[in-house]
Amino acid sequence: MKKQELATPAVLVDLDILEKNMKKYQELCNKHGKELWPMTKTHKSTEIAKMQKAFGATGFLGGTLDECEAFCDAGMETIMYAYPAASQPNLSRVIALAQKCHFIIRLDCMENARAISEAAAQAGVTVNYTIIVDSGLHRFGVAPEKVADFANALRELPALCFKGISGHPGHVYGAQNHSELAKYVADEKNAMAAAAAALKEAGFALEIVSSGSTPTFAGSIADENIKIYHPGNYVFHDAIQLSIEAAEEAECALTIYATIISKPREDMFIIDAGSKCFGLDQGAHGNSSISGFGRVKGHPQLSLVGLSEEVGKLKIQGETQLKVGDKIEIIPNHSCVPANLTSFLVGCRQDNVEKTLAVDIRENSKNPVPEK
Repeated sequence: MKKQELATPAVLVDLDILEKNMKKYQELCNKHGKELWPMTKTHKSTEIAKMQKAFGATGFLGGTLDECEAFCDAGMETIMYAYPAASQPNLSRVIALAQKCHFIIRLDCMENARAISEAAAQAGVTVNYTIIVDSGLHRFGVAPEKVADFANALRELPALCFKGISGHPGHVYGAQNHSELAKYVADEKNAMAAAAAALKEAGFALEIVSSGSTPTFAGSIADENIKIYHPGNYVFHDAIQLSIEAAEEAECALTIYATIISKPREDMFIIDAGSKCFGLDQGAHGNSSISGFGRVKGHPQLSLVGLSEEVGKLKIQGETQLKVGDKIEIIPNHSCVPANLTSFLVGCRQDNVEKTLAVDIRENSKNPVPEK
């Protein structure tokens, strides 16, 4: 089947680019003697996770417990959950994962640590954990200078097993251009180094020192302290990565395939893809370098300036040969969003449709009501 025969809108993935991205990041980890545990919230696909493992990933960082459970069921051995858990039935899910695989949860406060420890003690299991280090995002995490005190306090919880520290320099998405990336790389490296040094001085052995994001990956991969990296967006890339020159257009694997369905004015096209395909993301953490809702491949004179639920507005600035009925590809601002808004990705090689990849771990992918 040819790509042009597809009904639109469709979420496409260029398989050649996808594989090149996986290979590039894995080879950089191998070169520097580091492990790659990708963040999987980007794709939410068991099939893509298996591809990452085939390229050399030795673990996975799940953004939801659904993801962690799906990878465990698929035979993945090492799985880290990016966040704490504090409520039922999620505590029970954490315990079940700890019984089935090499599972690590992340902690940053005593309240959720106690809840997990109590549930683990009742089940007769031990839950592995890392302490979340705040490297600048100021969301989850313990300040580097307070990590040793927190680790000492957690010693009173015998059903928990300390493995090390984890960070996420997510504030990098506030960068306005490529030159600003170095500051965020330094934040990440300095925070992890300070936390690691304090813990070692306090007598703790660090089996895991993990961190990472796609924009900071290249700058921090040679760091002497960080041993495990968690980029996620690298498999697809997107317009946000383009805006800070963390990727090139030729490295963007995921696009929205849409048809021009109207030209109501001389300076505007309407396409059959809207916010239910793209989402409304225009950058995170104060980023104002993003203009519009995506980048039209091969047509710089077009700007995606507005989205309704099912349609989008393209402003025409200059000459174009496009007309009603033509199909175009648009790189979304944030590729993680379209991947979570569809049930499958259409895998292509050049103009040929090769296969579909199921997005089988979307948000709330499990029916919460027990079957009778």
